[in-house]
Amino acid sequence: MGIQSHSATIGDKKVHYLVAGPSDGQTVLLLHGASFSSATWRQIGTLDALAQAGHQAIALDLPGFGESEAASAAHESWLREFCDKVAIKSPVLLAASMSGLYAFPFLIAHPERLRGFIAIAPVGIPKHKDQLKSIDVPVLAIWGEHDRLIPLADAETLVKSVRRGRLVVIPGGAHAPYMTSPAEVNRELVQFVADCAKRPSN
Repeated sequence: MGIQSHSATIGDKKVHYLVAGPSDGQTVLLLHGASFSSATWRQIGTLDALAQAGHQAIALDLPGFGESEAASAAHESWLREFCDKVAIKSPVLLAASMSGLYAFPFLIAHPERLRGFIAIAPVGIPKHKDQLKSIDVPVLAIWGEHDRLIPLADAETLVKSVRRGRLVVIPGGAHAPYMTSPAEVNRELVQFVADCAKRPSN
Protein backbone atom coordinates (compact mmCIF):
# COMPACT_ATOMS: atom_id res chain seq x y z
CA MET A 1 0.00 0.00 0.00
CA GLY A 2 1.17 3.48 -0.74
CA ILE A 3 2.43 5.91 1.88
CA GLN A 4 1.59 9.52 1.10
CA SER A 5 3.40 12.63 2.30
CA HIS A 6 1.32 15.61 3.42
CA SER A 7 1.80 18.93 5.15
CA ALA A 8 -0.39 21.27 7.17
CA THR A 9 0.12 24.66 8.76
CA ILE A 10 -0.22 25.07 12.51
CA GLY A 11 0.04 28.73 13.43
CA ASP A 12 2.42 29.84 10.73
CA LYS A 13 4.63 26.74 10.85
CA LYS A 14 4.73 23.78 8.48
CA VAL A 15 3.91 20.35 9.88
CA HIS A 16 4.81 17.28 7.84
CA TYR A 17 3.11 13.91 8.19
CA LEU A 18 2.78 10.56 6.44
CA VAL A 19 -0.50 8.73 5.81
CA ALA A 20 -1.11 5.09 4.93
CA GLY A 21 -4.20 2.93 4.83
CA PRO A 22 -7.90 3.44 4.10
CA SER A 23 -9.56 6.66 5.19
CA ASP A 24 -12.47 4.71 6.67
CA GLY A 25 -10.22 2.54 8.86
CA GLN A 26 -9.46 3.11 12.52
CA THR A 27 -7.04 6.03 12.69
CA VAL A 28 -3.74 5.57 14.54
CA LEU A 29 -1.73 8.71 15.27
CA LEU A 30 1.97 7.88 15.66
CA LEU A 31 4.31 10.19 17.57
CA HIS A 32 8.07 9.64 17.65
CA GLY A 33 10.99 9.88 20.05
CA ALA A 34 13.77 12.47 20.10
CA SER A 35 16.12 10.44 17.89
CA PHE A 36 13.49 9.69 15.27
CA SER A 37 10.80 11.13 12.99
CA SER A 38 7.75 10.06 11.01
CA ALA A 39 10.11 8.28 8.63
CA THR A 40 10.99 5.80 11.39
CA TRP A 41 7.50 4.30 11.30
CA ARG A 42 7.87 3.86 7.53
CA GLN A 43 11.32 2.28 7.81
CA ILE A 44 10.35 -0.37 10.37
CA GLY A 45 7.13 -1.29 8.57
CA THR A 46 4.63 0.06 11.10
CA LEU A 47 2.75 2.17 8.57
CA ASP A 48 2.46 -0.76 6.18
CA ALA A 49 1.46 -3.21 8.91
CA LEU A 50 -1.36 -0.99 10.16
CA ALA A 51 -2.53 -0.17 6.63
CA GLN A 52 -2.58 -3.82 5.58
CA ALA A 53 -4.74 -4.57 8.63
CA GLY A 54 -7.28 -2.02 7.40
CA HIS A 55 -6.33 0.85 9.69
CA GLN A 56 -5.37 4.40 8.74
CA ALA A 57 -1.93 5.26 10.08
CA ILE A 58 -0.82 8.89 10.42
CA ALA A 59 2.79 9.49 11.46
CA LEU A 60 3.73 13.09 12.06
CA ASP A 61 6.97 14.99 12.48
CA LEU A 62 6.77 16.86 15.77
CA PRO A 63 7.89 20.53 15.75
CA GLY A 64 11.56 20.84 14.92
CA PHE A 65 11.90 17.21 13.78
CA GLY A 66 11.95 15.64 10.33
CA GLU A 67 10.38 18.04 7.86
CA SER A 68 8.33 20.02 10.40
CA GLU A 69 9.34 23.53 11.40
CA ALA A 70 10.06 24.35 15.03
CA ALA A 71 7.17 25.89 16.96
CA SER A 72 6.77 27.51 20.35
CA ALA A 73 3.16 26.46 21.03
CA ALA A 74 2.34 24.55 24.21
CA HIS A 75 2.56 20.80 23.75
CA GLU A 76 -1.09 20.07 24.54
CA SER A 77 -2.54 22.85 22.42
CA TRP A 78 -0.24 22.00 19.50
CA LEU A 79 -1.37 18.38 19.29
CA ARG A 80 -5.02 19.36 19.67
CA GLU A 81 -4.66 21.92 16.90
CA PHE A 82 -3.04 19.37 14.62
CA CYS A 83 -5.91 16.93 15.17
CA ASP A 84 -8.42 19.69 14.45
CA LYS A 85 -6.58 20.84 11.34
CA VAL A 86 -6.31 17.37 9.83
CA ALA A 87 -9.79 16.35 11.06
CA ILE A 88 -8.55 13.38 13.08
CA LYS A 89 -11.42 11.92 15.10
CA SER A 90 -11.24 9.21 17.77
CA PRO A 91 -7.69 8.04 17.01
CA VAL A 92 -5.62 5.52 18.85
CA LEU A 93 -2.67 7.66 19.98
CA LEU A 94 0.85 6.23 20.17
CA ALA A 95 3.55 8.07 22.10
CA ALA A 96 7.16 6.96 22.24
CA SER A 97 9.76 8.45 24.58
CA MET A 98 9.98 12.25 24.21
CA SER A 99 6.54 12.50 22.60
CA GLY A 100 4.97 11.77 25.97
CA LEU A 101 5.41 15.53 26.49
CA TYR A 102 2.70 16.00 23.85
CA ALA A 103 0.60 12.92 24.51
CA PHE A 104 -0.07 13.04 28.24
CA PRO A 105 -1.36 16.63 28.43
CA PHE A 106 -3.61 15.94 25.43
CA LEU A 107 -4.78 12.57 26.74
CA ILE A 108 -5.60 13.92 30.19
CA ALA A 109 -7.26 17.11 28.94
CA HIS A 110 -9.26 15.45 26.14
CA PRO A 111 -9.79 11.75 26.94
CA GLU A 112 -13.08 11.86 25.05
CA ARG A 113 -11.20 12.49 21.81
CA LEU A 114 -9.28 9.20 21.83
CA ARG A 115 -10.18 5.55 21.37
CA GLY A 116 -7.00 4.09 22.82
CA PHE A 117 -3.46 4.91 23.94
CA ILE A 118 -0.20 3.10 23.19
CA ALA A 119 2.73 4.04 25.42
CA ILE A 120 6.18 2.97 24.26
CA ALA A 121 8.33 4.11 27.18
CA PRO A 122 7.08 7.72 27.06
CA VAL A 123 8.35 10.44 29.36
CA GLY A 124 5.92 12.10 31.75
CA ILE A 125 4.31 9.26 33.66
CA PRO A 126 5.55 10.35 37.13
CA LYS A 127 4.60 13.96 36.42
CA HIS A 128 1.02 12.99 35.62
CA LYS A 129 0.73 10.13 38.11
CA ASP A 130 -2.21 11.64 40.01
CA GLN A 131 -4.15 12.26 36.79
CA LEU A 132 -3.69 8.88 35.14
CA LYS A 133 -6.80 7.45 36.79
CA SER A 134 -8.91 9.78 34.63
CA ILE A 135 -7.87 7.83 31.52
CA ASP A 136 -10.75 5.53 30.62
CA VAL A 137 -9.62 4.34 27.18
CA PRO A 138 -7.68 1.07 26.78
CA VAL A 139 -3.93 1.48 27.31
CA LEU A 140 -1.16 -0.71 25.93
CA ALA A 141 2.30 -0.16 27.40
CA ILE A 142 5.26 -1.58 25.48
CA TRP A 143 8.68 -1.56 27.15
CA GLY A 144 12.07 -2.96 26.30
CA GLU A 145 13.36 -5.42 28.89
CA HIS A 146 16.61 -3.47 29.18
CA ASP A 147 15.33 0.12 28.96
CA ARG A 148 17.84 2.26 30.85
CA LEU A 149 16.09 5.60 30.32
CA ILE A 150 12.48 5.08 31.40
CA PRO A 151 12.19 2.49 34.19
CA LEU A 152 9.80 -0.43 33.97
CA ALA A 153 8.29 0.87 37.20
CA ASP A 154 6.80 3.73 35.15
CA ALA A 155 5.04 1.20 32.93
CA GLU A 156 3.66 -0.60 35.96
CA THR A 157 2.43 2.70 37.41
CA LEU A 158 0.65 3.51 34.16
CA VAL A 159 -1.14 0.19 33.64
CA LYS A 160 -2.17 -0.06 37.30
CA SER A 161 -3.52 3.50 37.34
CA VAL A 162 -5.83 3.22 34.35
CA ARG A 163 -9.00 1.17 34.09
CA ARG A 164 -7.91 -1.01 31.18
CA GLY A 165 -4.14 -1.32 31.00
CA ARG A 166 -1.85 -4.04 29.69
CA LEU A 167 1.94 -4.25 29.70
CA VAL A 168 4.06 -6.01 27.08
CA VAL A 169 7.80 -6.35 27.78
CA ILE A 170 9.96 -6.99 24.71
CA PRO A 171 12.71 -9.50 25.58
CA GLY A 172 16.15 -8.01 25.06
CA GLY A 173 14.65 -4.68 24.02
CA ALA A 174 16.18 -1.33 24.92
CA HIS A 175 14.54 2.09 25.13
CA ALA A 176 13.24 1.91 21.55
CA PRO A 177 12.22 -1.77 21.29
CA TYR A 178 10.55 -1.18 17.93
CA MET A 179 13.98 -0.73 16.38
CA THR A 180 15.30 -4.14 17.46
CA SER A 181 12.01 -6.09 17.42
CA PRO A 182 9.83 -4.28 14.86
CA ALA A 183 7.81 -7.34 13.83
CA GLU A 184 6.85 -8.15 17.42
CA VAL A 185 5.96 -4.55 18.24
CA ASN A 186 3.98 -4.11 15.01
CA ARG A 187 2.05 -7.29 15.75
CA GLU A 188 1.09 -5.98 19.20
CA LEU A 189 0.05 -2.62 17.73
CA VAL A 190 -2.15 -4.15 15.04
CA GLN A 191 -3.99 -6.37 17.53
CA PHE A 192 -4.50 -3.57 20.04
CA VAL A 193 -5.80 -1.17 17.41
CA ALA A 194 -8.20 -3.84 16.14
CA ASP A 195 -9.56 -4.24 19.67
CA CYS A 196 -9.89 -0.48 20.10
CA ALA A 197 -11.72 -0.20 16.77
CA LYS A 198 -14.52 -2.36 18.14
CA ARG A 199 -15.25 0.18 20.88
CA PRO A 200 -17.96 2.81 20.24
CA SER A 201 -16.69 6.20 19.08
CA ASN A 202 -16.65 8.90 21.71
